Amino acid sequence: MGRSTKVSGGSVPKQATPRQQNIASYLYGVVPADLKLASDDRGLGDPPGEVQLVRHGEVAALVSDVNVDEPLGQPGDLLAYERLLDSVAAKGPVLPFRFGAVLAGPEAIVEELLTPFHDEFLGALRDLEGQAEYIVKGRYVESALMREILAENPEAAGLREAIRGQAEDVTRNERIRLGELIAATIEAKRDLDTRTLLDALSSHYSTAMVRPPSHEQDAVHVAMLAKTGGQRALEKALGELGETWDGRVSLRLLGPLAPYDFVIAQEPGA
Repeated sequence: MGRSTKVSGGSVPKQATPRQQNIASYLYGVVPADLKLASDDRGLGDPPGEVQLVRHGEVAALVSDVNVDEPLGQPGDLLAYERLLDSVAAKGPVLPFRFGAVLAGPEAIVEELLTPFHDEFLGALRDLEGQAEYIVKGRYVESALMREILAENPEAAGLREAIRGQAEDVTRNERIRLGELIAATIEAKRDLDTRTLLDALSSHYSTAMVRPPSHEQDAVHVAMLAKTGGQRALEKALGELGETWDGRVSLRLLGPLAPYDFVIAQEPGA
């Protein structure tokens, strides 16, 4: 393509020492080639690895050295991976790799990744320009949830009264049935409340994905791709919805984050 390849932070040594032969490049994601890393950006490892950009054309791979003799997934590795990608996402578009992507070194990154997928990466980065992922999590207030269920479902209310003060072994069937009613009712409420939230915030995101509940009393768990410049408006709209759910659902907003739910860069060997 006539573009030069540049590895920030120094050139690749021609002959590796025995220690260096165990070092490979951990891949965090793909970013625009003109990205400026922060001085405190760090990667995996103990001590945390120095983060570099392997540039080719208009894109770059975000990498740090990793010892291939040591297994990935050590305590703190996933947090370090997410912390770096989320820090970058707050500054510009990033295409995250799945956790655990490793290539032999900068030359392999250019030859096997950046050169063959350059145009696809660049197009995806341009689509993400000015956007990041935000996650909305909502948890039902247990006391309010139970009041709703018992008020709306006569069978559940009757079962609750029947087991009150009774031994568990005597009311085993009633307790099982009550548990089934509560679980089904929560699922139905979750579906309805998720649709309500998506409708209320529809003008503040470009696309959304409903995540599986992380807790049995989750009311909403949604990932959204939204403009970082519109974060305050998103927060305001969510706050207004929160006021209507006051005392019923506790809401929180996480972000900006890397777009893990929407874009995963092409992995080595895929």
